[in-house]
Amino acid sequence: MKPLRCCALLLLCVSGTQSGAAEALRSSAATPVKGAIKVEIAAQGGRYTLLRGGRPYEVKGAGIEFGDIEALAAHGGNAFRTWSTDGEGVTGKEILDRAAALGLTVALCLEIGRERHGFDYDDGKAVRAQLDYARGEVLKYRDHPALLAWIIGNEPNLHFENPKVFDAINDISRMIHELDDDHPTTTALAGFSGELAGLIEQRAPDLDFVSIQMYGDIVNLPRYIAETRFDQPFFVTEWGAIGHWEVATTEWGAPIEQNSSEKARNYLASHETAIAALSRQVLGSFVFLWGQKQERTPTWYGMFLEDGSETETIDVMHYIWNGAWPDNRSPQIEGMLLDAKGAGGDVTLVSGEPYQASVAAADPDGDALTYRWKVMRESTATQTGGDREELPETLSGLIDDASRNKIVVTAPAEAGAYRLFVYVHDGQGHAGHANLPFRVL
Repeated sequence: MKPLRCCALLLLCVSGTQSGAAEALRSSAATPVKGAIKVEIAAQGGRYTLLRGGRPYEVKGAGIEFGDIEALAAHGGNAFRTWSTDGEGVTGKEILDRAAALGLTVALCLEIGRERHGFDYDDGKAVRAQLDYARGEVLKYRDHPALLAWIIGNEPNLHFENPKVFDAINDISRMIHELDDDHPTTTALAGFSGELAGLIEQRAPDLDFVSIQMYGDIVNLPRYIAETRFDQPFFVTEWGAIGHWEVATTEWGAPIEQNSSEKARNYLASHETAIAALSRQVLGSFVFLWGQKQERTPTWYGMFLEDGSETETIDVMHYIWNGAWPDNRSPQIEGMLLDAKGAGGDVTLVSGEPYQASVAAADPDGDALTYRWKVMRESTATQTGGDREELPETLSGLIDDASRNKIVVTAPAEAGAYRLFVYVHDGQGHAGHANLPFRVL
């Protein structure tokens, strides 16, 4: 990593959200003010400050891609990231124009080849073609006033063996600095270690700084920073839920997911323990995911539900960004039971037999609550790194009355692994959720 020359800011990359968001970006994009706004880092007394247009810029960011950026602005966020320069029928210009109209900035991700997807960094022709592609994207968007930084690849170190990926990242960074003096370069790393920081310093010194992505393990980041004596500024470009690879599992290997209130408490603790505690070095962070996606479950990482309802994790980010809670809070989940057992109880049912299930929930504002229940097959996905997954099948006809907080569910006829979900709505656009894995014999 090179000495500070300009500033960098990163956003995480997450996969997509509601299809209507793409159309909203196109139809409502305003004509932006012309001209890039310079981004830099100021250092004084061991503390680093991000400057945009010469003024301190406190990053309040989220990973969105094609999600609800209007909601981000309404809750006090001011920046978001993408995982590519365009996609889902939306161009990078449309994304940047819409951000500018809302007073937001964007860290654009230049998507590069991943070794785990078959890209060969020993293939000189493919690497040169990738550099040419990146050059074209930089020339298209370098002068846009909403552009904040360039992210060169997302988690290039995930399941990699060939260190030449960082040579390629360095070449792209050098090209960017030749064409664009106003925006810093970075790469978003999966995890952090002294060995990884050394590899970047050796092979990609042209980067303005690195960015770190961590989930449950983020609470240990201050210790990792201290042990490695890492003294440079950085961004946390992905953080949020505890990862599905970091949690306890059932006897049959199903990961046990926190309910929405447990997630909210974890978001707040992660921010206080790691991000706020390292404020002298952390220039900003991007919470994951300001949207909804299927990754092991439909609720694991998204801060919204599929229907657009906001969950309690958004309440937490509103509090972090504004110093006050939103006027109307999301329903809070106290617990969920199936056959008198919680999610960690290795719930095992007999096919065709009826069982009682319940959820305990409350609303901080006294709003009347409504309930939705469903049974899905357990995901068999083995993808890593947020790669796209198929939504598991939803089974019908197994729940007696899905509108109550207490139900009777009939165990599926086919033996196997399943998951019972409950969604609790307040009628104000907010919801809580919980799920419980079970198996049928």
